[in-house]
Amino acid sequence: MAQGFDAIIIGTGQAGPALAERLSGAGMKLAVIERARFGGTCVNTGCIPTKTLIASAYAAQLARRAAEYGVTIGGPVAVDMKRVKARKDEISGRSSNGVEQWVRGLANTTVYQGHARFESAHSVRVNGELLEARQIFVNVGGRALVPPMPGLDQVPFLTNTGMMDVDFLPEHLIVIGGSYIGLEFGQMYRRFGARVTVVEKGPRLIQREDEDVSQAVREILEAEGIDIRLNANCLSARRDGAHLAVGLDCASGAPEVHGTHLLMAVGRVPNTDDLGLDKAGVETDARGYIKVDEQLRTSVPGIWALGDCNGRGAFTHTSYNDHEIVAANLLDNDPRKVSDRIAAYAMFIDPPLGRAGMTEAEARQSGRKILVGTRPMSRVGRAVERGESLGFMKVVVDADTRMILGAAILGLTGDEVIHSILDVMYAGAPYTIISRAMHIHPTVSELIPTLLQELRVPD
Repeated sequence: MAQGFDAIIIGTGQAGPALAERLSGAGMKLAVIERARFGGTCVNTGCIPTKTLIASAYAAQLARRAAEYGVTIGGPVAVDMKRVKARKDEISGRSSNGVEQWVRGLANTTVYQGHARFESAHSVRVNGELLEARQIFVNVGGRALVPPMPGLDQVPFLTNTGMMDVDFLPEHLIVIGGSYIGLEFGQMYRRFGARVTVVEKGPRLIQREDEDVSQAVREILEAEGIDIRLNANCLSARRDGAHLAVGLDCASGAPEVHGTHLLMAVGRVPNTDDLGLDKAGVETDARGYIKVDEQLRTSVPGIWALGDCNGRGAFTHTSYNDHEIVAANLLDNDPRKVSDRIAAYAMFIDPPLGRAGMTEAEARQSGRKILVGTRPMSRVGRAVERGESLGFMKVVVDADTRMILGAAILGLTGDEVIHSILDVMYAGAPYTIISRAMHIHPTVSELIPTLLQELRVPD
């Protein structure tokens, strides 16, 4: 006999628990299903643990540079990878446990641990039990993509998930994938002391960014001793004694790179292939993402998809915003929609890249008349004082409407400073609102008005 609920939530990533709290608070009887660790990717294998590792890597790098600040440290800097991992595990574990206690403590909520599969549009089976509800919310996230690659099945390799178990220093880490995840891990392990080679199939790193951003990031990483190999159009892998070799077929450089460990960081796929979505009639696209409308409703009435599995965003903040959109529509009579939000994200290399809205290339392609302002971080006092003046700031403005179209801040605290621009964009205010603002000195943000006062017609 089926257990009846008002709503079922599958997955406890960033959207699931927050939505459960809202629905529970509205008096609904809930079932929350989690097959593995509570908190999803962000808490267990993504944001929190990786940024914890990045913090350790930053500390190691700063210690090596101590003499530049007039600080003397006795002897060479050493990194204890077991302690680095233990710190990461403690912080990540605390977060996961916190999410679990939160969900288990919600009123009118029953937690099931196991893999859920649809049996119909209104029923789900987990651990042999059949659960039924009028409303079902899918928040199952995604996982690392492992694409077909000759020889890959013959060599050991890691993904971002496997990297969470590493408590040693690889002698030479080969990272396949020159985008956000790959570059964060690449710089991190270089700073821990490993030799690192980043291999990218395309002609430049982080190809969704403007070319000047890609080039600046490459220069930053190469200055730290990371080897960048581009145009690797015929990737393959093979064993090389106790180690491994990756075939590149690059336009220049050696045809193979030899290393001790391999990290695959070439994208993500949704965890939708074993949910029984076909039995519920839920439509997916060619890549497996669940199709949703502007209010995150699927093709089946009464079923919603939130977070990474819906293809409408691949970040913790977009997932959390998904729950806000669903709750606003269901509970608050507030017709919020996905298109209300402005694209915004960061890449947490050092210095970080903060991004909002369009790239310059996208703005040009839109046919708008644009103005562009740029400023190197070497002309930002706070960055110079900190001895961290790599990178630059850029903003793109619509010349006719004076609205900010997008911005990129690659530099000290760029991941934080970008929000001063993002909030003006959300306010629908012209750039002059911030260009005439008085900011605090000495900060990085104080140069945003100056940046906007120096707009020009691009070449």
